[in-house]
Amino acid sequence: MPTLSSRLLVVTDRHQTKGRPLVPLLQRVLTAGISAIQLRERDLSARELVTLAREVQTVMVSSTSQLLINDRIDVALALEGVGVHLRSNSLPLSVVRKMLGAQRLLGISVHSVEEGLLAESQGADYIVIGPIYETPSKQMFGPPLGIHTLEKACTLVRIPIIGIGGVTAARAREMRRAGAFGAAVITAILGADDVESAARELLDAVTSVS
Repeated sequence: MPTLSSRLLVVTDRHQTKGRPLVPLLQRVLTAGISAIQLRERDLSARELVTLAREVQTVMVSSTSQLLINDRIDVALALEGVGVHLRSNSLPLSVVRKMLGAQRLLGISVHSVEEGLLAESQGADYIVIGPIYETPSKQMFGPPLGIHTLEKACTLVRIPIIGIGGVTAARAREMRRAGAFGAAVITAILGADDVESAARELLDAVTSVS
């Protein structure tokens, strides 16, 4: 069963980089020690996404680096060794697992403990649950779940749990203490003035909790 190589998952949005090109930013993120990237560029065509993914792969020089494609199973299958991260309303997870096979990393976004348990039963390698905290980018999913819901999920769900939504270094530590495997961020890193410093601070937050 594949596992995430980093406790910090960087989710991309090239519109949230303060006008800076995405791939060089991701190279700086990787240099800072983060090795898991979810390519989430929903407005790109399949061909454009394959091209971008290949550009990202060229800067992922570490053998432990992992690239996940957001929801586009066809794009992932066109690339060697790439995993998939599903939206909560995507194809059934069990169907996608059969398409990808056992060796590719497969995760899914969930918005409740019950969805997390279902994802585990259907073959997910990990789940991203949220929003845990208030954040503008996740308002369509309703009010934040809060740390107590995360704690409950971590008690019941046995696969790794990643918290998302309004993540700061302090909140990342709080989620780790609640039992989460790690945290996922978008603008906290890609929108930071100093990408490397932001990446190192958040990475330290998710790895320093015993």
